[in-house]
Amino acid sequence: MYAERVVSGMRPTGALHLGHYHGVLVNWIKLQHEYPCLFFVADWHALTTNYDEPGNLHKNTTDMVADWLAAGLDPGEATLFVQSRIPEHAELHLLMSMMTPLGWLERVPTYKDQQEKLSHKDLSTYGFLGYPLLMAADILIYRADRVPVGEDQVPHLEFAREAARRFNHLYGREPGFEDKAREAVKKLGSKKSRLYDELRTRFQQEGDKAAREAAQALLEEVQHLSVIDRERLFGYLEGTGKQILVEPEALLTEAAKMPGLDGAKMSKSYGNTITLRDAPESVTKKIRAMPTDPARMRRTDPGDPQKCPVWQLHRIYSGEDCKAWVQQGCKSAGIGCLDCKQPVIESVLKELAPMRERARYYGENPEIITSILAEGCDRAREYARETMRDVREAMGISG
Repeated sequence: MYAERVVSGMRPTGALHLGHYHGVLVNWIKLQHEYPCLFFVADWHALTTNYDEPGNLHKNTTDMVADWLAAGLDPGEATLFVQSRIPEHAELHLLMSMMTPLGWLERVPTYKDQQEKLSHKDLSTYGFLGYPLLMAADILIYRADRVPVGEDQVPHLEFAREAARRFNHLYGREPGFEDKAREAVKKLGSKKSRLYDELRTRFQQEGDKAAREAAQALLEEVQHLSVIDRERLFGYLEGTGKQILVEPEALLTEAAKMPGLDGAKMSKSYGNTITLRDAPESVTKKIRAMPTDPARMRRTDPGDPQKCPVWQLHRIYSGEDCKAWVQQGCKSAGIGCLDCKQPVIESVLKELAPMRERARYYGENPEIITSILAEGCDRAREYARETMRDVREAMGISG
């Protein structure tokens, strides 16, 4: 079994906003203290939809990593790198494309959804069709066993799991695997051998995931097994063979709750964002201009916070006392809409102030970002090379 490892990436599409911060970065910052983490700039993925606009990729990459660092990602805790600087991603993607059924790619839910949403683009390209496989390669190249995803991204992760399972099934069978695996079972000792066989049977015949987890835990406990025997037993349990690529598990994250200035999801394409580097006067102006409950035409009209986009921001930024004050004051017309917005303005400014200052520092010292990414790429490539050595050997193309 390979070591615990978390991997995730983000497309470089420009300045990050509070939606990115609350929807992704807050979770990444937490995870970097709990697991070995690799976070990458998915610049090749940006080209799957913006292949005709590559000019800003370098600037967007630098700006985004500056925002990551400003938000609290620590290169001493997590590995930060750029996807395109690790050519093994592309090699694994190519090799896996030889054994990935076309139907798997066409049935990914976001394939047709994105084509409809981006109908102004010609997305009838090989790269766009194959991006779920590239995403799978991004994960599998690091043998990551955990990937932070929202509910809407689970199909992509399941695709990666299926791809790993198929690869292991096709290429993970060494000569005489079954006999060698049975010999390895005997090395567990009579009691543990019986338990392993029972759990393996329950998993393979009944799909009992709890039995699989119990068998994996059993193997982790046994200290005297050789690395190769341990790998054989994990593969024998799964019904594949030697485990070359790891099937990643989802680290489910809550859906992003950061609303935009109009109440819809915060998105650059909607023009409803507050960026992590917005100046205080810009933040103040944007929030003061937010629409409120349409029923409050005049200061003396009572309103309903549930119908007001500003209330959604109070739910994120305000304490219980402040929220009670808003509820009572809005419904009774005891406070005006500008009064209601002021605590939100103050909270957002307080949250952004240290990030804006750190981002300014990195913006003035871009060589620090260059150095961080160079070190991160070197670390990431060590992991990637190790995986590709095993992949090439399994496919018979090692030289």
